[in-house]
Amino acid sequence: MTIDLGAYGVWQPAALTTPAMAKEIEQLGFSTLWAAGPPTDLAGLDELLEATSTLVVGTSILNIWHGDPAVAAKSYHRLVSRFPGRFWLGIGAGHPEQTREFTKPLAAMKSYLDGLDEGGVPVEGRAIAALGPKMLELTASRAGGSVPYLVPPSHTRLSRAALGPSALLAPEQKVVLDTDPARARDTARPRIKHPYLGLTNYTSNLRRLGFTDEDLTGDGSDRLIDAVVAHGDAAAIAGQLGEHHNQGANHVAIQVITTRHATHPAIPDVELQVYDDEVFSVYKALAAELF
Repeated sequence: MTIDLGAYGVWQPAALTTPAMAKEIEQLGFSTLWAAGPPTDLAGLDELLEATSTLVVGTSILNIWHGDPAVAAKSYHRLVSRFPGRFWLGIGAGHPEQTREFTKPLAAMKSYLDGLDEGGVPVEGRAIAALGPKMLELTASRAGGSVPYLVPPSHTRLSRAALGPSALLAPEQKVVLDTDPARARDTARPRIKHPYLGLTNYTSNLRRLGFTDEDLTGDGSDRLIDAVVAHGDAAAIAGQLGEHHNQGANHVAIQVITTRHATHPAIPDVELQVYDDEVFSVYKALAAELF
């Protein structure tokens, strides 16, 4: 099974994504929509696929602690049978700070993959949000690729080396469309500080990449923000997105950051980006540069 994700896609919270948004995203030329944090039964994704004709929908990510892999497998088959070649299952191990059941993530991921195997989900139809070396090693042997989150291009380079040349590698990249660097950082910083600088999976990975306590404490250093959030005009952002491709990515999932957010319906202390005219205008500007 081969699914063409294209070079660039859009990352959106599943809880706030509507069929109308999916249609707009497809019309702009983006080939893939990554739905973040969907339920295990993948409810709502059918409607996104129904509203579009060629758009691929992927999960980035389905949290393995939030449901039974048998349910995920059944839901996977529902989508791929209705929309062949247009769905990709991305899974991840979540965070101890947000998951009461969290323990031994590598062992839990192996067990979840066993469940997907039993449910007939093909290796090439699933990806893992792999950050560290052990999870990347597991991904190389038991998944079709990786969909890492909050990673700079330096992580993409290391991931490609670990995964080999043929695996999918589709990192997420945050962007702020603003030519004033200080203002762009001010827009991005609250979204990076909370919740990500309070989640050890991300901070540990960033430390492996050379960031220090000074970078990761408080509001996050300018160096950190510049590494994980592309900013500038559309052309400058396109160049920064291209760095992931230069380091081995097949695809980049773009997440726009503005000042408009809404409370996550399942995690009250987390805010989600609102898809509105401002966000759409950013995607439109980027599409003009990328396609």
